[in-house]
Amino acid sequence: MDRQSEIDLTGKVAIITGASRGVGKQNALDFARRGVNVVLAARTVDPDDTLPGTLGETLKQVEDMGVGALAVPTDLASEADLKRLVEAAVERFGGVDILVNNAAATTGEMWQKGFLGLSREEWLYQFDVNTHAPFTLMQLVVPIMEARGGGRIINLTTGSGEVFRQPEEPRKLGSQGNFSLNVPGYFSSKRALDRLGNCIAPDLATRNIYVIGMNPGLVATELVAIRVKEEGLDDSVAVPMTVPSRMIVYFAACANPEEYTGRLFWAERELAAMGIPLD
Repeated sequence: MDRQSEIDLTGKVAIITGASRGVGKQNALDFARRGVNVVLAARTVDPDDTLPGTLGETLKQVEDMGVGALAVPTDLASEADLKRLVEAAVERFGGVDILVNNAAATTGEMWQKGFLGLSREEWLYQFDVNTHAPFTLMQLVVPIMEARGGGRIINLTTGSGEVFRQPEEPRKLGSQGNFSLNVPGYFSSKRALDRLGNCIAPDLATRNIYVIGMNPGLVATELVAIRVKEEGLDDSVAVPMTVPSRMIVYFAACANPEEYTGRLFWAERELAAMGIPLD
């Protein structure tokens, strides 16, 4: 693919889920540098002894950059919370131009259980957060985006869902150290999200709204650092959070999103192939 020019995003409004830490927080900061007003969604309001980062901390950093910002505590498994998130964005900023479905269910005992140990409740929770929440948010923002002339939706996925795997590549590992890679609920729900984006892309394109799936790869987030320390995860190929965040910004700003809509991309590969600088 050839690198496209990028439009000015000043004054646009972006909802970012999972914005208290990790790629979501980095993305909020990177959008803010482009003059985007950001609506931050996450569950972590108060400091957590097990994970760094809160909505308030991200909010302060964004506000210090001189753009509009709003923090909305959101449980992605709650339909009421999702509706309240979008309503808050519209009330504060008048609409939504960009939706980044970044958050996912990536912690808890379900990550240590294989298929036979997974309860139905845990299985359904993965789909509630990883698939149903993006579904609902997309349904809620599409009419708003269409009324504003169009928009962009970026869904973060995972290469572990076999999306990019070639037949000649080695089979996926079952674990790295004590860290299990056998998480059927996570991988299946993310694969469903990929297919959802692919299915709805043609209809959304007629409304000047473009939905793009992106695999961030193994990213050097705070959670990964904890898993390296406590569970022996190998992060030797982990990329900085700026890599997937920069590609999210690119897909939100590219001049001709029709080339990308309904497709899946790998952040590190595309960043290198198109020669996109991180700054």
